Amino acid sequence: MNSLLPGYNIRRGSTVDRALLVKFMQRTYEEMFPNQDFSHLALTVEQYFSANTPVWWVEEAREQGSGSGSEQFSPLPPAYSAPVACVWVGNAIDQLHGDRHAHIFLLYVAPEHRRRGIGSTLMNYVENWVKQKGDALGEQSYRQIGLQVFQSNTPALQLYHQLGYQTQSLWMVKSLR
Repeated sequence: MNSLLPGYNIRRGSTVDRALLVKFMQRTYEEMFPNQDFSHLALTVEQYFSANTPVWWVEEAREQGSGSGSEQFSPLPPAYSAPVACVWVGNAIDQLHGDRHAHIFLLYVAPEHRRRGIGSTLMNYVENWVKQKGDALGEQSYRQIGLQVFQSNTPALQLYHQLGYQTQSLWMVKSLR
């Protein structure tokens, strides 16, 4: 567990975090589209979540020595606190140039923890991780990060614009129902 910013720690998740990732995805979509069923997101996680598509969890920092004191004699590590944010990163192909690049599948910060710099710090964390991965592999293709955001998600759009993201294409949909 590493410090992300004052009061928060970050840890890399593992594939055993599937249920928690589904829960965070559902929270994201339910905020934008209340009263809809998003149980299908479990299939997305099942299909795309792997050791090659990492997730990082943000938790509130716990003070050393807090608690009853009995945990200092426990053979088990202290329990993690419940995550308050996460970022899930995968891969995509740039259709213009054919280069593989990082793609943000999910960025979520619980409402009560927003406007504290967690989202932008997570995005910078991922950017540094992607650069290191590209350098380690010697691949030019890891020099870009893509993401999809709903046009109605104004706070997210503002964050991404502030971080230097630019609209490259528009995803258009025609309902056939």
